[in-house]
Amino acid sequence: MATKAGSLGNIYRRFKPQLLMVLAQIGYTFLYFITEASFNHGMNPHVYITYRHIVAGVVMFPFAYFLERKVRPKLTLALLLEIFVLSLLGVGLTLNMYFASLRYTSPTFVASMVNTIASLTFVMAVVLRMEVLDLRNRRGMAKVLGTLISLAGVMTMTFYKGPIMRNLWHPVIHIEGNTATHENWLKGSILTIASCITWSIWYIMQAFTLKRYPAQLSLTTWMSFVGGAQSAVFTVIIEHKPAAWAIGFNIDFWSTVYGGVVVSGLIIFIQLWCTKEKGPVFVTMFNPLSTILVAILAYFVLGEKLYMGSVLGAVIVIIGLYMLLWGKESDQDVHNNSQEQPCLPCKERKDNKILLITSADKEVSQREP
Repeated sequence: MATKAGSLGNIYRRFKPQLLMVLAQIGYTFLYFITEASFNHGMNPHVYITYRHIVAGVVMFPFAYFLERKVRPKLTLALLLEIFVLSLLGVGLTLNMYFASLRYTSPTFVASMVNTIASLTFVMAVVLRMEVLDLRNRRGMAKVLGTLISLAGVMTMTFYKGPIMRNLWHPVIHIEGNTATHENWLKGSILTIASCITWSIWYIMQAFTLKRYPAQLSLTTWMSFVGGAQSAVFTVIIEHKPAAWAIGFNIDFWSTVYGGVVVSGLIIFIQLWCTKEKGPVFVTMFNPLSTILVAILAYFVLGEKLYMGSVLGAVIVIIGLYMLLWGKESDQDVHNNSQEQPCLPCKERKDNKILLITSADKEVSQREP
């Protein structure tokens, strides 16, 4: 029994980042349904973003204050400015553009386009030398092919519908839709693409900020408060009805609490921890899982239409995700083994090139004897 418990503990420690990211995507899945119900109930999306991050900041503050007193660096003006930009990219600008784009396109289009964040982040990480890319071995080829295959799966879900899959039973839950939307596909597409780009930059910037401010709980709290203030300013500019800020003890209240505590609080903290451990590309590669889970639950629970193209695209995305994760895990194993092995004599290293594969926040260097 003790041996079995020990082996389970070893498996948990080895795959802890993967398990945490899967749980994070499950949290995002429930967020989709509860916010959809809240918006259909009449809540303003920009007011929701503001309240959600204020709630997150209030909830995370005591944990950050007491648990990170010894590891929290002193705030400087430069660091405060960096947190301001990070909050703008992750909350104030990105999320407001994301929810604004929903008014002009469709939720399926926006959810599918968000999955391109992983590919954009991978390209940025390679350009900035945050990600190892050696096309001479299987690991490098797996990461490139995995990214391209995942992108192909996203494009399949976006542009190919195929036949409708017949529902086997009546929906368990029914959410009334809000038909007061105004389609402007060009405007919505521009907002969606812009939000994906800023989202990718946000993931990349997290890795740099965590080097100078390694306190994840405190950084989550700062981003929540600063992002909430930025969103409040943006909302005041575009929303002139004071009644929009009033919410009752209904689905609007519960969606705000869930989004603040679980998503903007706990899940953002998990993502920061995984970014520090595995890099930004690792975190973004799990984004398609929430789209797949949303499609499955929407089909079986809400009775929404499910197209064959969505199923085919989801399978392609999973294959690409597995390939990229395999490549990254193999890189990490090679790096760990290279650190454990003693230095070879110069005679044995003659005519050999050693590629030092580092983690996501270290540079790649190649040296010849």
